[in-house]
Amino acid sequence: MARGFLQHCSRELCLPCPALSCLVLLGGDTTPAPHCGQCHTSPGSFLTITFYFTCRSLMPRTLDSQITVEKTPSYFVTKEAPRRIFNMSRDTKLIVVVRNPVTRAISDYTQTLSKKPDIPTFEGLSFRNRSLGLVDTSWNAIRIGMYAVHLESWLQYFPLSQIHFVSGEKLITDPAGEMGKVQDFLGIKRVITDKHFYFNKTKGFPCLKKSDSSGLPRCLGKSKGRTHVQIDPEVIDQLRDFYRPYNIKFYETVGQDFRWE
Repeated sequence: MARGFLQHCSRELCLPCPALSCLVLLGGDTTPAPHCGQCHTSPGSFLTITFYFTCRSLMPRTLDSQITVEKTPSYFVTKEAPRRIFNMSRDTKLIVVVRNPVTRAISDYTQTLSKKPDIPTFEGLSFRNRSLGLVDTSWNAIRIGMYAVHLESWLQYFPLSQIHFVSGEKLITDPAGEMGKVQDFLGIKRVITDKHFYFNKTKGFPCLKKSDSSGLPRCLGKSKGRTHVQIDPEVIDQLRDFYRPYNIKFYETVGQDFRWE
């Protein structure tokens, strides 16, 4: 998981971070904007009041014409995060990038494997008992993809109208289209268009081009675009069966069919 960072930009042009991860957008008041670039909401790491004041102090001052963007992937799956963010700014708008949970789990495992080559197999970590089809939901790579479960915590504090879900698959195949929806959600002019992207065949992801001709385009880092490990098709089918009810509930809740079945 990448650590959070601040992306500070005007309403006229709000360039996205290309990482396929949870984005939290904070803004809407004239006090120093709430930045949590170095505040991580892992369970028990911060008291609410510490989180509030420390994160506030890290933010730059912003004008009414500006939006402050902060990204930390773990927010969406951290139980304490919705309450803490609500207490800091109940007007916060949230953008969550989601992808097929099976593919996401394999990608998660592939990245971990590159750092820890001695970890157990994907199959071994995914199941408590594979012959009985008992999936191990305590494994983080599996648990994160249970989007409907995590969303329940956020809906206790934020209305669905303040949460926008981006398709991770479409963000790759149609980045301009997905970013157009993001700009509409933020209430800003559609400045980011097709001309700001080109597809990097080597990485398998789109790269972000600057609006002018100077400088190199911004592509995803070395940790992205790895070839996934090969997984037994039967294991994939078992995980699809496991995630199906969670996916259906998620589709129904957000009113959007991501077609992961």
